[in-house]
Amino acid sequence: MISTDILFALIAGSSGGGGGAAIVQLGILLLIPLAMYFLMIRPQRRRAREQQELQKSLVVGSEVITTSGVYGTITGEDGPNVLWLEIDDDVQVRIARAAIQGAAVPSTDDDADEETDDEDDSLLGLENDDAD
Repeated sequence: MISTDILFALIAGSSGGGGGAAIVQLGILLLIPLAMYFLMIRPQRRRAREQQELQKSLVVGSEVITTSGVYGTITGEDGPNVLWLEIDDDVQVRIARAAIQGAAVPSTDDDADEETDDEDDSLLGLENDDAD
């Protein structure tokens, strides 16, 4: 343990003009953990809490995406930690509830997709044969 005499000597500085520099250095050393908490630890805890809330709120019929990138619809539960996920017509897989990354983005109408395809073709200089 550091004695109080040594601590005062570090704060005041052994030479007359170095006391201010020691306080600044001590202040910087104390600010580093504070900055790490607000820039790294706190946002990570918030994301983990949001992920847990999402996984708890899953119900049958929810469209989700797994951590491996598989889109599907939850069709049932098999215990508190296992879900049935329908990934295609009559294709169901069992997955862990923790493997759910997030809610799937709803798909747009087919008409809107066709319009954007036509616009992309015209930008590339391709002509649309459907107009004939």
